[in-house]
Amino acid sequence: MTNSTTDSIDATLFGMPVRTGRWVFVLAGMLMNVCLGTVYAWSVFRKPIADKFSTADVKITATQTLWPFILFLALFAVLMPISGRIVQKVHPRTVSLVGSLIVAAGWILSGYATGMTWLYLTYGVLAGTGVGIVYGIPIAVVTRWFPDMKGLAVGLTVLGFGVSALVMAPLAQALIETKGILNTFFILGIAFLVALVLTSLILQFPRAGWRPEGWQGAAAAASERNYTPAEMLSTSSCLGLWLCFVIGSLSGLMAIGISSTVGQEIIRLKPATAAGLVSFFALFNGGGRPLFGWLTDAIGHSKAAALSLFMIVLASGGMLLAHEGSLVLYAACFAAFWMGLGSWLAIAPTAVATYFGAKNYPTNYGIVFSAYGIGAILGALSAGFVRDIFGSYLRVFHVSGSLATVGVIIALTLMKPPKTA
Repeated sequence: MTNSTTDSIDATLFGMPVRTGRWVFVLAGMLMNVCLGTVYAWSVFRKPIADKFSTADVKITATQTLWPFILFLALFAVLMPISGRIVQKVHPRTVSLVGSLIVAAGWILSGYATGMTWLYLTYGVLAGTGVGIVYGIPIAVVTRWFPDMKGLAVGLTVLGFGVSALVMAPLAQALIETKGILNTFFILGIAFLVALVLTSLILQFPRAGWRPEGWQGAAAAASERNYTPAEMLSTSSCLGLWLCFVIGSLSGLMAIGISSTVGQEIIRLKPATAAGLVSFFALFNGGGRPLFGWLTDAIGHSKAAALSLFMIVLASGGMLLAHEGSLVLYAACFAAFWMGLGSWLAIAPTAVATYFGAKNYPTNYGIVFSAYGIGAILGALSAGFVRDIFGSYLRVFHVSGSLATVGVIIALTLMKPPKTA
């Protein structure tokens, strides 16, 4: 089976000139990512889940309520390279449809949970697997349709994942309050089933060798080197990118997983206010993607990465000064954490495409994306353990600040385009 479309696609796309019609893929990818990114609203689910399954004898701990989130993100990262390899041989529409059905099944079956183990399997493993299959597909499609503006187009596509919590946090909170936690999982699962299947149906790659008409960079793109996964892994560029991605993901996902809880426990906000701020933070997560996508095009991946990590340094320092009532400081710092994570979901895919070529991009980005999974596991576990051991989340910001400082140095020294012979 081929991923190429017919030659007629050079003239029109979705009934429009190709330069206009290709933006439909960006919009579709954005909508898909709104559904997939509901994991970023997990902090809203944690307390209701703990209340639902705690008993007089056994209380659900902070670490236990983080495990569905951890497993989801871990499976998400593990399945990315596998999905990337498959989509190089199978039509992207087919792969995306399969993954979409698995995502929906994970959410729907979570609605029948009888305890935390059930949620680990349905939400963590099943839904996480589905997202790992689907997530890279619209990015791979958009990368091939936009060789002339990779950073901006990818940033806008993954914008949906970042702003998902803007919509889904208050929606989930309202559903939990009116329908209960289990019915909320079920209702959202049905909605995701419809949205993901419909958007998956339009996904397609351009024909092999297609370039935008009149694009000045077409000759350079045609002569770019396409690295195999083994060749990519042997470069210091890949190592630098991967390490920075781990640090950015660890800091960002750690913060995202505890945003609402930190607001309630340290700043002493009401649950509804904390949930509302999660939506506010999502604006920065989403906005950071096209912003840093544009920055990678404008100033280069290394400098954009260093800037993103320096934001984490400042945010970590700020949170160490936070106390009850520090609403403005809390909001500013967590906005930076969320933007920092969002930036990496634009910097990393565009860096892989630019450094290592388009031919093996789905597989190569899937491998680099393992950094996201490592960051998710380390970040979430660190947050849960610190809360359970020390009774406060504040100490985790020592870790994020120190790691981000190291990351700035790595970004400026190792994260460079690979040298060609």
